[in-house]
Amino acid sequence: MSKPALVILAAGMGSRYGGLKQIDPIDEQGHKIIDFSIYDAWKAGFEKVVFIIKHEIEEDFKKMVGDPISKHMEVEYVYQELDNVPEDFSVPEGRVKPWGTTHALMCCKDVIDGPFMVINSDDYYGKDGYRVMYDFLTSTADDEKAYAMVAYELGKTLTEKGSVTRGVCKSDAEGYLKDIVEQKMLVKTEDGAAFSEDEGVTFKPIDVLTPVSMNMWGFKKSVFDGFGIALTDFFANKVAVNPAKAECLIPTEVDVLIKNDKATVKMLTSSEQWFGVTYQEDKPYVVASIKALKDAGAYPEKLW
Repeated sequence: MSKPALVILAAGMGSRYGGLKQIDPIDEQGHKIIDFSIYDAWKAGFEKVVFIIKHEIEEDFKKMVGDPISKHMEVEYVYQELDNVPEDFSVPEGRVKPWGTTHALMCCKDVIDGPFMVINSDDYYGKDGYRVMYDFLTSTADDEKAYAMVAYELGKTLTEKGSVTRGVCKSDAEGYLKDIVEQKMLVKTEDGAAFSEDEGVTFKPIDVLTPVSMNMWGFKKSVFDGFGIALTDFFANKVAVNPAKAECLIPTEVDVLIKNDKATVKMLTSSEQWFGVTYQEDKPYVVASIKALKDAGAYPEKLW
């Protein structure tokens, strides 16, 4: 059985951030958030990384991220492009937004031959998530319906700089995910957190301890079957509802698989502090957080 691979979603446009945040250095040695994620995964046992990127950033991405990593891990690249659509589908005029994380993941189905973990390129997850996910994937390697996710406390995933979208999770008594809903416009408040369902006109409070998804998933190859069906339906029926912005998202399609008894998803947990660069204004906090971790001995001065 193949060892678990690490798949990194790095084709997002970063429109709210205002640049290619995947390759934006956050310490004096030139490391990016993605470098710390790969380092943590490598330490946990992962030996292969698959980058999902766009051709337009390929040269810079390989030079700044992939090439240094290739001395320590097997590296593959796949490409999420706007024109990667069914033959009978026409890209709507003016569409520039990628088709979503499910579409991105389907781009790597031909280079995955075993269990794998999925993360975002611009999120710092902490070491524990990689350890618990590697243990899960290796211990359930023979069960093609056994998936997992690492849930974080909502309060530890919010930014001071604006609203975010998170997959709000509910689990059963055995710790299996039973429901996940993409909640938009989640914000930090003076006394906790809140969300809006009417574009910010009104807000409702939500518990900061609510478990949420940060797109840290563990899958088996069987997920490509379910996601393939979802993507076919997406292009045939759902893009027309919002041609400019419709996306096929992993949390939404995982929820469908759960509801249809196509998979079980163990909800692993992490108490670590998330941080990321959703907005340009988040960067100073990220820089300070990484420096504090390095000062505390969590990471060497130079990772590779």
